Amino acid sequence: MTPRPAEGNPRDVLLAASAGAGLLVVGAERHRHTRGLQLGPVNHAVLHHAHCPVAVVPRA
Repeated sequence: MTPRPAEGNPRDVLLAASAGAGLLVVGAERHRHTRGLQLGPVNHAVLHHAHCPVAVVPRA
């Protein structure tokens, strides 16, 4: 796989990339005082509108 830089709105870029992908991997932050992952608006949109499966990976 070769990284490809992209410009534009992150939500739109990721959704466009998901159209030709087998899996889309996105990162998410863990916060000390809450349980689970905190998803921002981009991750939330990608999870609901991607054209392929999405894996959310917590930042270590």
